[in-house]
Amino acid sequence: MHVAAYVWLEAVLAFHAFCYFCCHTNYRMEEEPYSMYSFLLDRTARRVKQYAQRRFKELGFNVTVDQWLILRHLYDNDDLNQKELAELVFKDTPTLTRIIDLLCDKGLTKRKLHPDDRRSFNICLTAQGRARVEQMKPKVKEVRLKAWEGLSERDFSQFKRILNTIYVNLK
Repeated sequence: MHVAAYVWLEAVLAFHAFCYFCCHTNYRMEEEPYSMYSFLLDRTARRVKQYAQRRFKELGFNVTVDQWLILRHLYDNDDLNQKELAELVFKDTPTLTRIIDLLCDKGLTKRKLHPDDRRSFNICLTAQGRARVEQMKPKVKEVRLKAWEGLSERDFSQFKRILNTIYVNLK
């Protein structure tokens, strides 16, 4: 369930922008019976991120949820260029640049010249960054699993199937 919960969190956060747009339309429920789904997804995505951020602060992580996603992706796929990393975390270039700057200032990541393109950089974890991810992983797992209390594997499978179908429908 660990990987599945991680995928779920990313799917909900990635879908957040679309849901925000949809839930702020002028449709009334009786005119558009499915308009409620975007409100529910947006509300849930916000709650998940707020809960995680609150717990990160309480646990003294000194990183945001967005910073964690970048650290985790670099941990799993070290030495990514900024474009690859942006695609993995669903961030635009300016936002990602700002987050990477903060992580570099904290000593958790560093930029290295791309071996084939001197105009480009690869981003990688420092030893301190790798240690921080290893320290945070068990607690982050607990934070993610809090949302699934009282829900079964079958519930999660159905939820994942529905989210994936919506995602594919909107290609």
